[in-house]
Amino acid sequence: MNPYPPISDYALLSDCHTAALVSRDGSVDWCCFHRFEARPVFARLLDWGKGGFFRIAPRDEYEVSRRYLPDTNILETTFRTTGGVLVLTDFVPVKQDMGHPDHHLLRLVRCTEGEFAVKAKFEPRFDYGLTEPRLEQVDDDLAVVYGGADALVLQSELPIGTADISACTAARTLRAGEEAFVALTYSLPHELEPERLSADEVATKLRETEEFWREWAAGCTYEGPYRDAVVRSALVLKALTNGPTGAIVAAATTSLPEEVGGERNWDYRYTWLRDSALTLNALFALGFTDEAEAYMAWLKRTTAGRAKDLQIMYGVGGERFLPEVELDHLEGYRGSRPVRIGNGAYKQFQLDVFGELLDTVWVYRQHGGEIDDVFWEFLGRVAGAVIDRWSEPDQGIWEIRGDPKHFTYSKVMAWVALDRVVRLAELDGREGAVEEWRRVRDEIRALVERDGVHPDTGAFTQSFGDGGKHDASNLMIPIVGFVTHDDPRARATSERIVGELSADGFVYRYLTDGVDGLSGDEATFAICSFWLVECLARAGETERARELFERLLRFCNDVGLLAEEIDPHSGELIGNFPQAFSHVGLIQAATALDMPEASMSMQAPAATTAS
Repeated sequence: MNPYPPISDYALLSDCHTAALVSRDGSVDWCCFHRFEARPVFARLLDWGKGGFFRIAPRDEYEVSRRYLPDTNILETTFRTTGGVLVLTDFVPVKQDMGHPDHHLLRLVRCTEGEFAVKAKFEPRFDYGLTEPRLEQVDDDLAVVYGGADALVLQSELPIGTADISACTAARTLRAGEEAFVALTYSLPHELEPERLSADEVATKLRETEEFWREWAAGCTYEGPYRDAVVRSALVLKALTNGPTGAIVAAATTSLPEEVGGERNWDYRYTWLRDSALTLNALFALGFTDEAEAYMAWLKRTTAGRAKDLQIMYGVGGERFLPEVELDHLEGYRGSRPVRIGNGAYKQFQLDVFGELLDTVWVYRQHGGEIDDVFWEFLGRVAGAVIDRWSEPDQGIWEIRGDPKHFTYSKVMAWVALDRVVRLAELDGREGAVEEWRRVRDEIRALVERDGVHPDTGAFTQSFGDGGKHDASNLMIPIVGFVTHDDPRARATSERIVGELSADGFVYRYLTDGVDGLSGDEATFAICSFWLVECLARAGETERARELFERLLRFCNDVGLLAEEIDPHSGELIGNFPQAFSHVGLIQAATALDMPEASMSMQAPAATTAS
């Protein structure tokens, strides 16, 4: 019997430093303290036997329901048995100033009806399950765990009853009105001190964390019909933000598969420039200007240096060296191997990244951001790098591991790069090689219109000379302003993607038959389906767009989260979780339905219509 819960069974906890995933049965099966890409202390999500977990649940059979407390990232799970009702509240305390975190994971249990026998099982594993640490019980309410480069302190008002060398259990019967807490604190081994929290301190941390999230969510300016889903998506983006730096990671996990049992398993705990313009625009559109400013500051710091050294992704602190390693000792989620940490795609040449950077700067400038002389000089060098390299084949937006190609969308984003730098120069009266930028921009447009459009269908193709293959990234061509949404080429692209690259309206990225150098298939890509919603809405097909959008919303899990992909046949969420890109797409689509006449995405300038 397969022990792994569906990916949709999980909910995210975060303090903008730490990320943890809690299952519907009260088990923390993934937890990385202090940085999203840190070594996990629980990783059962990637190996049920070796990964480690921390579960609090009833001893008896139960029914379960759960929710986030309104407008927060505090999880409340309710267990019902024949004898009573237990509410489990899980959260990671947040500091208002986003400074050095306390590294706590707090779990509160409260019996609200009857009598309830509750049990905790605590089985940490360090270094992705490689290290089985030593657990020492200090008292009936306190234990310490150490081994390798990590350490933990477990404080439990559920008395610790049994302990072995690397795990322990704790249990207690609660009656109506009684409550207890369990506190887990991360530490470096040389700083390990088994200090206790008081019940009042725990209550204060809960109150302060609830106030933080609710105050933050109240800043959302979207008031349309999908406010609940939009606010939840914004809370996901905030939860995936590294507080000190402002960088937003693509997802909280690594190696959750794009195909169960397959090899398409990647580490998404990094920040992609590709996501930056869309994320920045979503934040600005919802009124979260502080986060957008912080992200832009991170972008300026991180991309500084030689323009030709620009990478597609970075660590949350701006790290450039992200070597990919396969962890052969882990079986992977439901046997999906290999499990990878790091991401070798950071070394790829992806032409579109120049466009994403310059489009992000354009969005920032459109919202009142300032560009100083030093940054402008760097942007000019980025434009020069585009001119030097735009005619080369690349690995494309989907980071194919096969042979490079002349991807149509990559060329469009090279056009975007030069278009935005020209517009920035015109807007601010900046000096630079503006005439050369204009000339090459127009040359790229002519090439795309000649070689990137299929002569029979009139739709944009995946790559030049590929016989008319389709790619969902081409839905972005009108979104970035290369053509208008009602341009015949944009309409033809949408219709061909609906007809040949979708299942019941849910969109695949591309057909995987040999194009990407990997075996197996994948499910439909959530953000691509949201792009289709946006394209339909902005092309005037509002009802069709709304119907698809509302079907997509039904695939969010019970607490409103989305993974990278959706299996249109089973309805299962697939891939890393929760996925920032999916929630950015949801925000884009909701905004497009609310204001279809005013292009939000990337603040795209007026586009060219077909002649």
